[in-house]
Amino acid sequence: MEAKLGIAPIAWWNDDLEELSDDVSLDECLRQASVAGFTGMETGRRFPMDMAQLGPVLARHGISVCGGWFSGLLLDGDLEAEKDRVAEQLEFFVAAGAPCLVYGETARSIQGVQTAPLATKVKLSEAEIAAYGRKMSEFADWCAEQGMPLAYHHHMAAAIETEAELDLLMKHSSVPLLFDAGHMAFAGGDVFSVIEKHHARIIHVHVKDVRMPVIDALDRSRESFLDAVVKGAFTVPGDGSLDFEAIVKALAAKGYEGWFVVEAEQDPKVSPPLDMAVKGHAELMRVMAAAGYTVAGTEGVPA
Repeated sequence: MEAKLGIAPIAWWNDDLEELSDDVSLDECLRQASVAGFTGMETGRRFPMDMAQLGPVLARHGISVCGGWFSGLLLDGDLEAEKDRVAEQLEFFVAAGAPCLVYGETARSIQGVQTAPLATKVKLSEAEIAAYGRKMSEFADWCAEQGMPLAYHHHMAAAIETEAELDLLMKHSSVPLLFDAGHMAFAGGDVFSVIEKHHARIIHVHVKDVRMPVIDALDRSRESFLDAVVKGAFTVPGDGSLDFEAIVKALAAKGYEGWFVVEAEQDPKVSPPLDMAVKGHAELMRVMAAAGYTVAGTEGVPA
């Protein structure tokens, strides 16, 4: 089985809380990711959506586009309007050869609102999730018809956050899934149960680690998702509380092949992005070997 290792630029530039950003260029960000050993990077706010501009920069560092976030509004929005909103990014991702578009639902989400406590996130009924799932399924089918699969990202402080909410979305839709171990653990879910139930839908994986002592100490009636980020709730594999060897073995046992993307938003002044990228890559190489994966781009490289 083959795995590909990517990273998200959120460790360098945080799109939700811009003050948590390192003052580095796109070129330097890609250089550091390459030095750490990664062969893919998801897109971020400093990426031009034009392969004529981006292609030479990617090629210089041996990096490909391995996905990227789209701020979806389908929960409250119109399907045709959403197609118009995503069209430019979809066209760019097809040109870039990206594996998928990462769909994050931002309608009614409080993930980017630092004054909104975690406990105030929207809670949908099963009937509401069923109606939403029908729209998401139609949108995902349309994206696939354009040549770009959609991967649905369950996310803290968003409409689909908990294991129970994800179960309902999977029940009432046909959307492919992005599995994020860190977000599911933060939400109180069982990451292994999610893999067991929904492995056939997983097409993309975020290997986000969490510091459970930080999460357990949060006052969810007063503190927000962004407060948790600032406090250091997230980190790279090998630096937090999750057992990524067991998680990756569970995915391997279900036959998952494809991208494993480090997405760990932290304060770059506290957690230097290059240092964290090197640490995360080393841990991923260790657990990939333990799970029986061959890592693309490392052929002939000594272990």
